[in-house]
Amino acid sequence: MPPSLSELDKSHFWHPFTQMQDWCAPDHEPLIIKSGKGAILTDTKNNEYIDGNSSIWTNIHGHNHPAINEALKIQLTRISHASALGLTNPSAIKLAAKLTSFFADTTPPLNKVFFSDNGSTAIECAVRMAIQFHHLTGNPRRNRFITFSNAYHGDTLGAASLGGITIFRSPIENLGLTVSSVENMEQLRNLPEETLEQTAALAIEPLIQGAAGMQTWPPGMLAHLRQWCDHHDIFLILDEVMTAFGRTGTMFACQREYVVPDFLCLAKGLTGGYLPLAATLTSQKVFDAFLGDASKTLYYGHSYSGNPLAAAAAIASLKVFEDEQTLSNLQPKITLLTQLLDHLKDNNPHVSAIRQCGFIAGIDVQHEDPRTGARICLEARNHGLLTRPVLNTLVLMPPLCTTDDQLQSAVLALNTATHTILS
Repeated sequence: MPPSLSELDKSHFWHPFTQMQDWCAPDHEPLIIKSGKGAILTDTKNNEYIDGNSSIWTNIHGHNHPAINEALKIQLTRISHASALGLTNPSAIKLAAKLTSFFADTTPPLNKVFFSDNGSTAIECAVRMAIQFHHLTGNPRRNRFITFSNAYHGDTLGAASLGGITIFRSPIENLGLTVSSVENMEQLRNLPEETLEQTAALAIEPLIQGAAGMQTWPPGMLAHLRQWCDHHDIFLILDEVMTAFGRTGTMFACQREYVVPDFLCLAKGLTGGYLPLAATLTSQKVFDAFLGDASKTLYYGHSYSGNPLAAAAAIASLKVFEDEQTLSNLQPKITLLTQLLDHLKDNNPHVSAIRQCGFIAGIDVQHEDPRTGARICLEARNHGLLTRPVLNTLVLMPPLCTTDDQLQSAVLALNTATHTILS
């Protein structure tokens, strides 16, 4: 008899962010997802679940969306991949133009796009561009970075260097970049002048930090940060890998405070959650510094940069925003989520705090065991919800297509699971 899917998984599949000893234990039965439709996922036993964290913050319009499916089918009849090294393709060209159109009227306009394949590489690209820009423009001492405590910017070495969460850096302490970490604007303003004169860029997750436990920034901070960076001639890198494409209620989180960064890093929801693709947007000023002989070239890239299939999915996803009026239809759902979370906080003694930013929520449960959040999320499966916690912060970030009934069911599942585990 051939091995089951579960047996094959345990024998060969090393999962990310997973303690594999627990996973491979004889009594652990992996949940195997076989299909999805809208905000619903279905496992191999035909159990259905609300996708409560958008398949790790990636899915935007729901699974199996007909418009994105059709765009991929059409692209498949043309070509699946063509290199962007010395070549180009229609889908990547059109996507670059569409992304820059969102910032065509800003000061400065973000009119250049560099494609890679995930959030970490989008950050790596911004880091490389920032350092090389200063080198090319006669200020090579500007090679430091400033980030914020508990930041998470990815897992590749450069991106991890910017991170402030120890578990994602350990056991590698020196990851290559010189980074100053601050907790808030006050500490930022107190950094030594010598440090500022050597800083190439400051990076931040705008409005809300994800892996830190959905920690929100004070209103107005991003706008103040932009002014501070301008004053000290320091580039501003916005990591919108999680927050872009409607998550905070606007297309991009930076639009909430009318801020234009020097580098905008996008991934996750860029293709609607279909395929890996990332983009780093920047300005003509940055681009022009790299023009000239071969020594000025940005020697950075990836085999699948500008992949036509992924670009076609991204173009279709952006069109869905227009055709389905996604952002305007999202506003009453955000209001409903606020009401549901307020009720949860008022009626569940195990909930100590709730933070919400648009259609993103972090729900803190009060317990000394940091594994409690994972136990609650596991119990929530019995009530039709799939999500993952950040320690004892329950994350709720469903696809933007989630219905009112599904949203109510998701919050009820977390409430019920919390009572079951902690009562």
